[in-house]
Amino acid sequence: MSLMQKFLGAAATLALTSGAALADPAIIYDLGGKFDKSFNEAAFNGAEKWKAETGGTYKELEMQSEAQREQALRRLAEAGANPIVMTGFAFGDVLNTVAPDFPDTRFAIIDMVVEQPNVKSVVFNEHEGSYLVGMMAALASKTGTVGFIGGMDIPLIRKFGCGYAEGVKAANPDATVVMNMTGTTPSAWNDPVKGAELAKAQKSQGADVIYAAAGGTGIGVLQAAADEGILSIGVDSNQNYLHPGMVLTSMLKRVDNAVYAAFSEGADMAPGINVMGLANDGVGYALDDNNAALVTPEMRAAVDAAAEKIKSGEIVVHDYMSDNTCPSASF
Repeated sequence: MSLMQKFLGAAATLALTSGAALADPAIIYDLGGKFDKSFNEAAFNGAEKWKAETGGTYKELEMQSEAQREQALRRLAEAGANPIVMTGFAFGDVLNTVAPDFPDTRFAIIDMVVEQPNVKSVVFNEHEGSYLVGMMAALASKTGTVGFIGGMDIPLIRKFGCGYAEGVKAANPDATVVMNMTGTTPSAWNDPVKGAELAKAQKSQGADVIYAAAGGTGIGVLQAAADEGILSIGVDSNQNYLHPGMVLTSMLKRVDNAVYAAFSEGADMAPGINVMGLANDGVGYALDDNNAALVTPEMRAAVDAAAEKIKSGEIVVHDYMSDNTCPSASF
């Protein structure tokens, strides 16, 4: 049986059972799957938190190919799921087409703005969280050279990289930031072998701390960094546990909170744009037993002070999405 046949079978099952759970929320994970230990898994954790606290049930689908996006969305809407949450900017065009056909269904999309009366768009100030981990990278580096490895080369990931570079330069103006992207197609999110190769190449250029904002590809970056005896920085979910003592920190993008909030609001979810940044706990950095020995009190004090200045507006981190420039580094 082909993947598409399996998908259609699952969709048909959803349609047949929709009468028993007409108001169940639903989530569609992007390519990479819900157990990518990063972006999608953060979304999954938010759904599971809602389930544990409410005793409710939800529908879910994992993407297997780009071609499934519209059909997945329509099948869930036809099955009565409400609201339906999508993880990832790549659902934008599809949602813009599908949402008007289901005016009584609420949709939430993460990382993209879709202007429809029944859609909530959740976007994050990733540059703010990346600034903080960039500061930490510079303070931890012994060589004065740090790295950034992005996934698919899109403005959103450049936003991560530029915020990171700005934070590095704020802590050490003389630091060097080596920046690479994994690719230009969606496969760049799930290529840990390429991630490992890029990490080793950056180490050869002197980088001793590398920040990975690359989905499943980042798992290869973190593994290679640990193997090479240098530090890494995780993204989206707390990835400190993957290599205890070798992951300096993780830039937390609280996709879990976004999904939890959408599920909690249910069919009454308010449409519009929701921006999640440092000021409302949308982004941050991870500190736990796995990295506590790596983060000195002085490092934490410096980063926390910067976080407060960002919240107050005293520090305004450059947003690549605003003008597509990166003053602190180049890709």
